[in-house]
Amino acid sequence: MTTPAGQGASLQLDRLVKRFGGSGSAAVDEVSLTVKAGEFVAFLGPSGSGKTTTLNMIAGFTPITSGRVLVDGRDVAARPAHRRDLGFVFQHYALFPHLTAAQNIAYPLRRRKVGRQGIATRVREAMELVRLDDLGGRLPAQLSGGQQQRVALARALVYRPRVLLLDEPLGALDRQLREWLQRELKRLHRELGITFVCVTHDQDEALSMADRIAIFDGGRLRQVGTPSGLYRRPDSLFVARFLGESTVLRGCRPGGDGVLGYAGTRLGVPEGVSRSADTVALVLRPESLSLAPRGGDAPACANAVGVDVTDVVYLGHTRRVTVRLPDGTEGSVTQPADDPADWRPGESAWMTWSPRHGAVVPDAGHAASAASATTQIPTIERSQM
Repeated sequence: MTTPAGQGASLQLDRLVKRFGGSGSAAVDEVSLTVKAGEFVAFLGPSGSGKTTTLNMIAGFTPITSGRVLVDGRDVAARPAHRRDLGFVFQHYALFPHLTAAQNIAYPLRRRKVGRQGIATRVREAMELVRLDDLGGRLPAQLSGGQQQRVALARALVYRPRVLLLDEPLGALDRQLREWLQRELKRLHRELGITFVCVTHDQDEALSMADRIAIFDGGRLRQVGTPSGLYRRPDSLFVARFLGESTVLRGCRPGGDGVLGYAGTRLGVPEGVSRSADTVALVLRPESLSLAPRGGDAPACANAVGVDVTDVVYLGHTRRVTVRLPDGTEGSVTQPADDPADWRPGESAWMTWSPRHGAVVPDAGHAASAASATTQIPTIERSQM
């Protein structure tokens, strides 16, 4: 492909709304987002969150109720899909079964009335780009799922769009092939420099591929940020629980800047965190947690909460230890598989972590009595943390 690096187009969604039929509620509700030229953005959210409807409105497959879609500053909302010059990769590939791989890739060029020699050149370049050089003569039924997906990618790229839209592009593939194609998509994005917008329900996929992630829920954008920023500093319980695994201490009471009270224990949190709400939640990622024997006092120089081990699962390179928290909910601790501590269900432990880890988020819906009803645990003074 001859598309120069850095030739992606910017994409702006301006108060995008979609209502179906006479429904009073919006499937997509006032979504505004700017995607920079050459950026890779993933739309992530549960089923029915509005992410796919938003992608289809960008592509022109779903009419917009109100709002604007701007490509390089030009509103394309009134244009039909075939005049937006946006590449689109469908979830189920949508290949023509009676056409060979090369003929499928050539189809968009024939629709655009590109000459025969131009078609041959571009198809060859596209097949080389997705590493399908010797499979052009095969029908889709003669190709594996991964090969069919690469044909679909080549077909979307062959006419050199400046924005590529992908709808769950790897959802139908097995894990090993999916991980390989994730790397291939990153390679293509890096080599072509065009703008990628990808809908996925797979958290690992979004975290590993995207420059930024836009998290949808209930037709709205809940938070947009880099993978590491969203993972480490979610701004709501929904985002914290949806993006990656988390242990949540609910019913924490702010005790001053940098301190929370939970189940009779004072917990240190990152400096500068202060909440005016009566109760908040502390979100902890499992890899930042450790377990220590419960026989004596809580370990010094760390936050500590008493827990009971309920399950241990071996995952190859790690073990996941499930624990019951003081309020009766469950949390998760990740340990290296070669950790000498051999925890078993029924054992008691201190769950410990550094005060610099964790994110404090609002928890207005939690009953204030949740924390006070738990077992009293020895207080750790702030000076010991």
